[in-house]
Order: sequence, then C-alpha cells, then structure tokens
Amino acid sequence: MEPHKIVSPEEWLVARKALLVKEKELTRTREALARQRRELPWVKIEKPYLFDGPSGKETLADLFGGRSQLIIKHFMYGPDWKEGCVGCSFEVDHIVGALVHLEHHDVSYVAVSRAPFAEIEAFRRRMGWPLKWVSSAGSDFNFDFHVSFDKEAIATRDVYYNFDLRRVGIEELSGRSVFYRNAAGEVFHTYSSYGRGGEEQLGSYACLDITPKGRNETGPNHNLTDWVRHHDRYEAGGSVASTGRYVAAEAEEACCSPGGG
Repeated sequence: MEPHKIVSPEEWLVARKALLVKEKELTRTREALARQRRELPWVKIEKPYLFDGPSGKETLADLFGGRSQLIIKHFMYGPDWKEGCVGCSFEVDHIVGALVHLEHHDVSYVAVSRAPFAEIEAFRRRMGWPLKWVSSAGSDFNFDFHVSFDKEAIATRDVYYNFDLRRVGIEELSGRSVFYRNAAGEVFHTYSSYGRGGEEQLGSYACLDITPKGRNETGPNHNLTDWVRHHDRYEAGGSVASTGRYVAAEAEEACCSPGGG
C-alpha cells in the first residue's frame, strides 16, 4: 500500500462525516432503484421448460416449491465441464446462509446449469451446499435467457448477453433471473441481471469495500478470478482462467515447463 495521510481524530471525524453524506445519498439512490426494479413490466412464460432434478423431471413452476417468487441462478457449468465456475461458486457461497431466510419470506432460490444432473449433484455435495440445483440439459432455457451460446455463434459473430450484442468467446456465462407465480399457476419473468449485476449478492465485496486495501484485485484479470477459489481449494495453488474455470497448479507447471504444450 502507498503511505496514507495521517490526521488527528478531529480531522478524521470531519472527513468521515463528509463521506457519510455521500453514503446516505447512495442508500437513497439504491432504494429508489429497487423500487423501479419492482415496477418493471412482466413477461408471461409460455414455453414448457423441463429440468432434471432430485425428483426427476420438473417444470419451471415446480421449481417454485410452493412459493410465489423464484430466483434462478444461471450457474456456469457446461455439459463437458468437470466442475462449476469459480465465480458462480463464490456467489452461491454467499447465498446458502440466506436460504432459510429467503424460503421463509416466500422466495425460492434454485441454481440451473446445462451440465448433466449427476455431475451437478456430485459437485453440489463436494461444496456442501444445501441449495436445489437442476440441469437444463436438452432444454432451451439457458439459450432463451442468454447465458449459453452455441460454438458456431461465438466463433463467428456477436451474441446477445447483458442486453446487448457482444463478443463473448465462451459458451457459458452467468446471471440470475427472477420469476413470479400467481394463484392460477401462471409464471412470469420479472427481472434478470448479468455480468456485474450480481455484485449486490456478494457480501465479501461489501466487507472488502470498507477495508484499507479494498478489493485488491491487481491482476492479471483485475476481477475476482485474481484471488477467489472454490472454497475447498484455497490451499491448493493453481489459478482461475478468464473463463471462470479453475486451472490446477500441475497444469500450469506442465504448460510452462520446457517442452510443455
């Protein structure tokens, strides 16, 4: 860290109170934005999506678990991946402690990925997560919500992600979508966010943002992949690629050693 300005307690209090004014402004802005988010129009879901889960085939309506509100975590875990994305895992680590509170406030939270359910379930158990996680393999769900892309598309053109056309260079990306189910059983899409839209769910960032070093993401990617790991891998070395996938230390050594590919 660079040498920091040192002042008297009185001078510090003046500076802190000036910052408090801006923090209160941000709080009011956040509350107003949350209200506008709730006021967005809805889209009725007409397509009969099917998912593979612990109870076999389930519909989108089934995923509500008897509640009226559903948050879907679009978890990056492709059909040929060996484990889930590090960044998505970081997000879910923050959610699992809140699950009991969400479920007692009329909200279900379910992760969805294109990996086969057996692979998902093995990774979920490894992580020790009590959340529900289903597979959308064979369904258009991930593609319709713009978090999965076919290889030809990403190789030849821009694709639609985070509400715009862009080059993504990867078949799976993250996000979260919210749904409402009414008394008649009709399901509506109410909200989605992608990219950095999930940072409000990351309590670790909220803690880091009040520390002297802040997020301290200094490279090479200048985001959470610089330091976050699966929570059972912090002592294992290795790195995280810009795609969000973990690279074991042995693979790094093989790549960089004389004659390595």
